[in-house]
Amino acid sequence: EALETVQLRAMVASLPGQLQYECAEQGHNLSVGQKQLLCLARALLRKTQILILDEATAAVDPGTELQMQAALGSWSAQCTVLLIAHRLCSVMDCARVLVMDKGQLAESGSPTQLLAQQGLFYRLAQESGLV
Repeated sequence: EALETVQLRAMVASLPGQLQYECAEQGHNLSVGQKQLLCLARALLRKTQILILDEATAAVDPGTELQMQAALGSWSAQCTVLLIAHRLCSVMDCARVLVMDKGQLAESGSPTQLLAQQGLFYRLAQESGLV
């Protein structure tokens, strides 16, 4: 079920040995995205209550980022996800966003609320082409 949630079932099924596949040291025989998705699957299996992701999508391709966002969306009822991100598209589906500026809390609220306030979050969203 965890592999299904992170959309890796087909990839694992294609590996020699499938679930018994031996990863190289530091996962060198897997892509960055595959490693990130496997880490999410492990967290799901552990029934984690709090999941902290620090720039988890920074080094992955857009397709993998979408897979990660879909998996995280399915977890929202099961655990608290603390997502640290510079890419605003990564936080648009979050229930609450804390906007930091020079180490200080500048704004807080849902993405919809923050966009309506037309403050820092709104300006960053404009720069990112999200509004």
